[in-house]
Order: sequence, then C-alpha cells, then structure tokens
Amino acid sequence: MMVLRKSYLDKIVPFIDQDLIKVLVGIRRCGKTVLLGQIKDVLIQRGAPAQNIIQANFESMRFRNARTAEALYDYITEKASGCFGKIYILLDEIQEVERWQVAINSLRVDFDCDIYLTGSNSKLLSGELATYLSGRYIQIQVFPFSLAEAKQQCLENGTYTSDEKLFADYLKYGGFPQRFFLPDEHSIATYLDDLYEAIVVRDVMLRHGIREQTALRNVLAFLLDNIGNPFSARNISGRMVSEGMKISTATVLNYVDYFKEAFILLNASRYDIKGKALLSSTEKYYAVDLGLRNVIKKSEKLDSNKLYENIVYLEMRSRGYEVQVGKLDDTEIDFICYRGNEKLYIQVAYLITPADEEREFGNLERLNDNYPKYVISSDLVDLSRNGIIHRNIIDFLLNP
Repeated sequence: MMVLRKSYLDKIVPFIDQDLIKVLVGIRRCGKTVLLGQIKDVLIQRGAPAQNIIQANFESMRFRNARTAEALYDYITEKASGCFGKIYILLDEIQEVERWQVAINSLRVDFDCDIYLTGSNSKLLSGELATYLSGRYIQIQVFPFSLAEAKQQCLENGTYTSDEKLFADYLKYGGFPQRFFLPDEHSIATYLDDLYEAIVVRDVMLRHGIREQTALRNVLAFLLDNIGNPFSARNISGRMVSEGMKISTATVLNYVDYFKEAFILLNASRYDIKGKALLSSTEKYYAVDLGLRNVIKKSEKLDSNKLYENIVYLEMRSRGYEVQVGKLDDTEIDFICYRGNEKLYIQVAYLITPADEEREFGNLERLNDNYPKYVISSDLVDLSRNGIIHRNIIDFLLNP
C-alpha cells in the first residue's frame, strides 16, 4: 500500500467542490494515479456517493474509444445519467484525449460537477486550446517521493533500517514510488532504465517526431552530468560538434524544451539580487529524480555537492516553493525560495571545511535583509553563526 501523500492532499482539499478544475501534473510514474485514488477516498469520506465518482485512465485500452473531445463528453454524459446531485470527474493522463480542453470546459458548463485531471506534460495548459480553461483551473505539480515520504513507505514495507542508509539509497535510486516495492538493486536499476526509455521514447521522441535519437540522448546525458551548472546551449552544441556529432544551438534549445515538457529536467532561473531582475541567460537545470539521473547519465563521476544541491532543490519544489539561483555581484547564492509571502536563502555543501565555511556563510552574510538564511551540509556539528542556521541535510529533509 502506498503512503498517503498528505502534502499534496492538503493543497487540494481547500478546492474540493470549488468551481475550479484541479490539474495534477508531473513526470510519468511519480504517483499521480495513486494520488487521484487518494482524492477519491477523501471525496467519499466527505460524503460524496461512490456512484457519483466517474473515473477514467486514458493510458488504458478500456477507454480507447473516449480519446476525442466528443467521445469523452459522451462517455461522461452517459455515466452521469444515473447520478443524483453533484458528480465528481477524475481523469488520468488527460493529454491522451484529443482536444480534451473543449470537452472539459463543456462538462464544467453543462453539469454540476467537480473535475480532477492528471497529465504528464508541462504544456498541458498552454496553447490556443487552453483559452477554454483560462482562469478556471489550479495546477499542482507532483514529484516523486521526498525523503520523508520514502522513509514512511519503507516503514510501511518493513524495509527501513536507518536514516543514513535510507539517504544513501535515495541518493542512488531516487524517489519513484514503484521502486520501493521492488526486491533488490538489480530490479530497481532495470525498472529505472525501462522508465527512462518509456519517458524519452513516448513523451519526447514520438510526441515530437524526432528521428535523430543519438543526438537527443547525448544532450540529455550531458545535461544530467552537469546538473547545477550554468546552462549554455552554445557550449553544448560546440561540445557535441567536437565529438563528431553535428547539432545546432537551436536544436539543443528545442531538446531542452522537450525535456522540460516531459518533466525530466526542471529549471531554476538566475536572479540578480542587487539589480532586482531576472537574468535572461545561464539558468540552471536539475534532474526531477536522482535515480533516473544516475541510471542514464553519461559519466560515472560522483559529485556529492551537485547531488546534494539537486536534492535540496527538489525538496523545496515539493514543499511548494518557487526556486531561483541568486547572483550577488561576483558571488552566488545557491537558492532563493519563495512561497506566498515567505522568502528564504539556502547554501548547499557536501562538507564544510574551514575554507568552505567562509564562502558558504560569508555569501549569506552579505545579504542585507532579515529573511531566514540556511546552510545545509552533511556535517553533524552545528556550525550556525550570525543568525545563519546550519542544518544537517538528512535532518533538514526529514524534519522541515
């Protein structure tokens, strides 16, 4: 049994029975389908009749005849004909339905209903058809398990041994929920490799009609090798050309857009703290899951600093923060995190040596405001100073 994804349910519950479509987006197999089932359970607990809950998963052949706007509308209409009172519509992988926005908008208008959707495409609600739903939806991004959710699942499974072993396992194999039910490391690696193929082939190559697979896979491998480094499409193109593979800067940019669309990569824009402006170049990219990254990255190098940076980025995103990279003159603040009226700064390091301490804490001490400031590392000794809070990374991830 999969753990209750309470942090996401807490975001959704206030919008139950509101005239807003609830849209859950995220990479394939991150747990959206199970979360949709947990939403169904909440609806029933709140008094919704089970027969008034209409579900469909468009990855299933069972619903192959409902994959156009007209067919979907007719399917829901037929199912709703025997219902009394409000109906609840839960549709999984809605991007498989042609012109789905038209059907959803019409259902919203024609029925007393509450609608929940999932999708594996970040551009689900962009483009011309999205105008049908403009201002009528909320979007919540779903991520693979956080470390805290992974611990809860391992406790449920009876496989938990210690926080330290859990963290080492998470750094290597990530948080895709299904992998916690597999019996050994070989099975997990096989699962992640197959998942990568499904995502890259189905959500990138087939969707965009890409024939040159080698170039695309090499660009993705390069990006995953360089998580947390400033991004330059020109540099990647030059690197590929030097290795005998002709690829233009424009093609690299297109590929990166496709990876973002499929949620394989997530970006953090750079923000000039003094100039109070977003910088148009040198944004950074992070892997949506370290297990997926470690299976497909091109090199075997282990850069703990980058892995820690990636994991903290994912943690803050899963907590609902917008995350940017800060530029302060010629220095960098790893993350500036925003959530509503909240704002905080984070520096991330593997271990803090005496030489590192001045850089990690000194950069934060140069900030002239009173927002919370954190340094996160694997050190066990509390190195907090001058109002800057030092947190051990495992403690930070398990105890928000």
